[in-house]
Amino acid sequence: MMRRDSPAEIPYNRFFDFIETDADRYGILAGMLDSLGLNSTVLPIDGNRHFFIFPRGQSVKPGAGFPFSRQSPVILAAHYDRVAGSPGANDNSAAVFHLIKTAMRLTEQGTNYWIIILTDKEELLEGEGIQNQGSYTLAKKLREWGLGDARVYIFDACGAGDTFIISNTSDYLLRNDDRPGIRKAKQLNGDLRDYALQTARFLRLNRLLLIPTPFSDDAGFLRAGIPAQTITMLPAKEAAAYASLLRRRPEFADFLLAGAIEDPTDRRLIPETWRCLNGPADSHLLLTPENFAAVVRFAVALV
Repeated sequence: MMRRDSPAEIPYNRFFDFIETDADRYGILAGMLDSLGLNSTVLPIDGNRHFFIFPRGQSVKPGAGFPFSRQSPVILAAHYDRVAGSPGANDNSAAVFHLIKTAMRLTEQGTNYWIIILTDKEELLEGEGIQNQGSYTLAKKLREWGLGDARVYIFDACGAGDTFIISNTSDYLLRNDDRPGIRKAKQLNGDLRDYALQTARFLRLNRLLLIPTPFSDDAGFLRAGIPAQTITMLPAKEAAAYASLLRRRPEFADFLLAGAIEDPTDRRLIPETWRCLNGPADSHLLLTPENFAAVVRFAVALV
């Protein structure tokens, strides 16, 4: 459990400011990235403000193109918005801070060929669809900027638990889709997933599952034509129970992704960590900071 009175390393020392009810999350991020000396810029797209962090020496220059255009850099992304009324500690503050830490490590190492994006507008209001997601218009812009072949990894709800979940939600999204180019999208999704699994095994991350997860920014990216692989975390007990449930009731994944689980008995079968998202229970009390370093190590290794 994360404690308010415990000393925290940079950047986590600003975490509790970030999850305050009235926090200016955009302002806190802008100030943090500046104070840490990271090579960052804000790019407004369709009314949303996305933070881009680049390796040193890379920059967005009008008329001079976008960094890594027509190449396949690794893009690590995490959304920084939250549902009103929720602290948003796990969804998605933890992953935002993990990726800031990752940017610090990659910069210290002098590693190139990566972009970290802290995305805006992942959470949808009632009546909104995937095309309203910030990641949808962001991905369309990335394609215009020559980054349609980027290798995108989404980190979401990575603050609670010790088991890495490599999402295969895209299989459910694409399985009945016969639009032109879907075969290539399926292949690219498979490549992203395989690389994530190989990286996790290389790091000897023994607690690892491949199962469907709730939608994240991956939905917007995929709808705009850029495959993206989501990575999340669950406590081992919850992950094992969920995997067992899907073996008994494979249709449960379809209901979960459609948001169609209304029966109270079935709702209790959703992992408790996920049931806490988007509400007041998504607080620092859920978090397991002893596992934060493993997430950062995984993110660095993906690059």
